[in-house]
Amino acid sequence: MAAASGMLELPFIHDEQLTRCMRLRFQSLQQKKMKPQDGEKLLHPNEHIYRVDFIQQHNLHFIRWNIQMERPGKVMVTGTSQHWTPDLTHLMNRQLLEPVGIFWKKPGAKEVECNEADAQEFGERVAELAQIRKVMYFLLAFTDGLEPAQLKGSILFKA
Repeated sequence: MAAASGMLELPFIHDEQLTRCMRLRFQSLQQKKMKPQDGEKLLHPNEHIYRVDFIQQHNLHFIRWNIQMERPGKVMVTGTSQHWTPDLTHLMNRQLLEPVGIFWKKPGAKEVECNEADAQEFGERVAELAQIRKVMYFLLAFTDGLEPAQLKGSILFKA
């Protein structure tokens, strides 16, 4: 967990059970030929739910995102504003935070790139939200052939 003295690295944990639960909500609506609630966010096949468990909540200062991709592709990381709940099946679009973190790796590149300004602002917002949360949920959308198994991610804080 600790990369160095005073550093705290919190990994993204793929919440397969919650992702499956949200997909079942989508299937249920399709089978019953019902529409989602007004503004309800339904998971697309390329979207997965991840969480970060805050083992420390206070005095966190965002340093950087640590996103590693085994292959070229792109991932959009969106935080959710839901508090203290393991059930995001009725996640509303208005509960998705701005800005989002967009990370990509070009063919032949070794390093993952991102929009630095948005990634910085998003990381600072996560550090603020950690003060009132023990867990934070994220919606990760994979594109350009990238799959969840090909991504490792964490957030590095100064504690």
